[in-house]
Amino acid sequence: MRKLIFVFAMFGFIATASATVSTANTATTAYATLQDEEAPAQSASFTQELKKRFIEGGPGFMGIVLICLILGLAISIERIIFLNLATTNTKKLTDGVEEALSSGGVDAAKEFCRSTKGPVASIFYQGLDRMDEGVESAEKAVVAYGGVQMGQLEKNVSWISLFIALAPMLGFMGTVIGMIQAFDKIEAAGDMQPSLVAGGIKVALLTTVFGLIVAIILQVFYNYIVAKIDSIVNDMEDASITLIDILVSQKK
Repeated sequence: MRKLIFVFAMFGFIATASATVSTANTATTAYATLQDEEAPAQSASFTQELKKRFIEGGPGFMGIVLICLILGLAISIERIIFLNLATTNTKKLTDGVEEALSSGGVDAAKEFCRSTKGPVASIFYQGLDRMDEGVESAEKAVVAYGGVQMGQLEKNVSWISLFIALAPMLGFMGTVIGMIQAFDKIEAAGDMQPSLVAGGIKVALLTTVFGLIVAIILQVFYNYIVAKIDSIVNDMEDASITLIDILVSQKK
């Protein structure tokens, strides 16, 4: 189910990105013609202004930065859904396992863990499954499977950090290329016209602004995801210690 959610999210965002970049390419020529006409008296809305600045920055680098934002948001949403589904009431789980062990033994406790969702319940199940081999074997199973579950929690998070670093770098690259193009125009004109320089610099700086905006948005999601992972890992560790204590008390 989680994989289907991720696939649909990625498909929807990529389709949106393709449509947006295509629209930007088509609108670039139209906007260049409209620039010569008199601007309307009414102030443009935020969406119209954003679209205008996006087109001014050029669909090349701006489109790549937009794709970074869309892919980063898709992964972030998938991780947030996964982590929220992975959150478990560990106090209720440990109480249920202890009660099942007292009333029905290891098999009843394993069945209780099997019917409970989340990484903590999976770790408990692995520990209880090795209970016949002794408490030490159960503890080793809990530690080993805890590492596996931690890897599942951190899956694809590195891609978000990649997009956070990539978006401003692409913006800076667009700025440098825009400055080079501005100086090429100055060289071709043979004169330092303020309008020529200002136009080139404005277009160049727009890519940096959008790159930084994308990085800031993704950084907020990244910090939330990391904090959520840390919270779940802490619950996993505390619950694992409690499980070992329960198993030791059952052996006595």
